[in-house]
Amino acid sequence: MTIHEMAVSCEEELLDRLGRLVRIKSVRSEPLPDAPFGAGPRQVLDCALEMLKEDGFRTVDVDHYAGYAEMGEGEQVIGIIGHLDVVPASEADGWHTDPFMMERIGDTVYGRGTADDKGAVVSAMMAMKIVRDLGVPLKKRVRLIMGTNEESGSACMKHYVQKYGSVDYGFTPDGEFPGVYGEKGILAGTYRSKKTEILDIKGGTAGNVVAGKCTAAVKKNSYSSKKLADFFHQNSIEFLVEEKEDRDVITVEGKPAHAAVPWLGVNAISCLLCGLKEAGFSDPFVDFYCSHFGLYWDGTLLGCKCSDEYGELTDNQGVISMEDGTISGTINIRFPVTMSAREVLDRMQDRLEDANGIIEFHRSVDPLFFPPDSVLVTSLVDAYRSVTGDTEAEPLVIGGGTYAKTVGNTIAFGCAFPGYDYHLHDADENCPVDHLLKQVEIYVQAILNLNEAE
Repeated sequence: MTIHEMAVSCEEELLDRLGRLVRIKSVRSEPLPDAPFGAGPRQVLDCALEMLKEDGFRTVDVDHYAGYAEMGEGEQVIGIIGHLDVVPASEADGWHTDPFMMERIGDTVYGRGTADDKGAVVSAMMAMKIVRDLGVPLKKRVRLIMGTNEESGSACMKHYVQKYGSVDYGFTPDGEFPGVYGEKGILAGTYRSKKTEILDIKGGTAGNVVAGKCTAAVKKNSYSSKKLADFFHQNSIEFLVEEKEDRDVITVEGKPAHAAVPWLGVNAISCLLCGLKEAGFSDPFVDFYCSHFGLYWDGTLLGCKCSDEYGELTDNQGVISMEDGTISGTINIRFPVTMSAREVLDRMQDRLEDANGIIEFHRSVDPLFFPPDSVLVTSLVDAYRSVTGDTEAEPLVIGGGTYAKTVGNTIAFGCAFPGYDYHLHDADENCPVDHLLKQVEIYVQAILNLNEAE
């Protein structure tokens, strides 16, 4: 059988495994003994390791933070690094299927993780089995490393690297084809304010997701209903105002998207607060938000708008909530690969605090950059091109942050094919079955190319 035939023949097994993993709600929750990121991430790791153990691979549970399966011999390690945790999801977010029950509709499977990143992990499992069955002499060890905390900080992979170090040649199937040689830097922070007349507010699901919904309660007659409705209508924003006994409850429906591509979404938090300001709602916090963020996603009002030849800065306000009279929310900035976090922070220095609120950044991640003609990049891009025949798509720089920033000698490679919307971090996340099978072929060729790399 050819590699293509072997990949096609594994469809049933691939979908069975993926369905089993999707059914596990591997969203981060409160840590438990022997479950550092909660019960779901621990359960999904156990399930994946059991699959690979049954395949006959050497498996290791890395203190329940991560796990790996390995084959081959040699000093050097080829790493395939994927993640089994997922961002939150519920049918209330606009899903047309149960997000935690994989469903096949035609030639496409739907469910949280089918694309990001459980589908890619299962395709990598199949690729390892095919390489083993081909009987190719391996000069290096091939290790499928699976983390459980990528969506909320990658502490899982930091723990792995502390114990086992980096790999010699690695790819994480958590980006785009034909390969990602650069990843923007990340600044993560929060804003907060006690000066507000808002009675309650809640919106968003995660800091790295454009807020798809936001609800706020305000006093009756504290704004112009007509001006609010006019603002929402003019901007094509879905909204609902519920009149309660002592308050109006305003709900705005936006459109979720990954924080790395905020222009693909509609931020419900920003729309609601800017709508209130336009409607005459007089409030120090609303003034603070609208003067620092507004409806922009490029850092304009923060004073940090910038770009380089590889891309522009983006910022996202993903989550907002209120507790004991204090409103707080998240900020997620992706900055150009040729810049440093210090440069971006310096640009914002005069915008971080005023009488109405404060902004603080608590985490920064440096950009990642590999020369496009490096052995790692060319070996992987060649694998993609030899399987697909696509010689036009070029490797790229992305705003997303992957395990490549944590594990050395690694770039993002797949799992997304050019031109397709997988609805990552969005309702109705999905992946065509033929994309999963094509990934298997590409990952097989990638392993073979990296096995020969010097």
